Amino acid sequence: MKQKADLSTLSLAILGLISQRPLTGYDLRKIFLTTPMGHFSSSPGAIYPALRCIEDAGWIRSDASESRTRRQRMVYEITARGRNALKEHLSQPVTEEDVTWRMDDLMMRFAFMDGVVGREMTVRFLRDFAARIDNHVADLRRYFESAKSILPACGRLAMENGIQSYEMNAQWARRAIQELQS
Repeated sequence: MKQKADLSTLSLAILGLISQRPLTGYDLRKIFLTTPMGHFSSSPGAIYPALRCIEDAGWIRSDASESRTRRQRMVYEITARGRNALKEHLSQPVTEEDVTWRMDDLMMRFAFMDGVVGREMTVRFLRDFAARIDNHVADLRRYFESAKSILPACGRLAMENGIQSYEMNAQWARRAIQELQS
């Protein structure tokens, strides 16, 4: 697994969660079932292969512990190499492609920044995020103005919703910056 290219959203979620505290595969399943991270598959068929892949990369290590049922369970914790990989991934600049196609990944990155990249890098991320959105919204508005007379009503309304959603994200980022700097 390469540090940048192969850190899928699921792997990022797992690595980020394990960076906060050691977890078992079952713990991860419960988190994915009972929290807003529920859009991830809670299937062992997704979680355990991702854990193996992350462990093979040397980003986490497992330790067998005995549970109340005497079955061994694997507890995963992040390694120094894993913390560095996570920090490198979280520190990547926000790109136009991220804003257009990977907003969920951007929010996942932001969610794990505390304690990994520092406040200054987090604020820089939010500034870049807002600026990229502003540029994207400007492009969308130019297109919208040129095409709205030929768009069907539902297409026009859907595009307005998309633009307003982006604007709301930029507004949130600016408020978050203020909160983090106070």
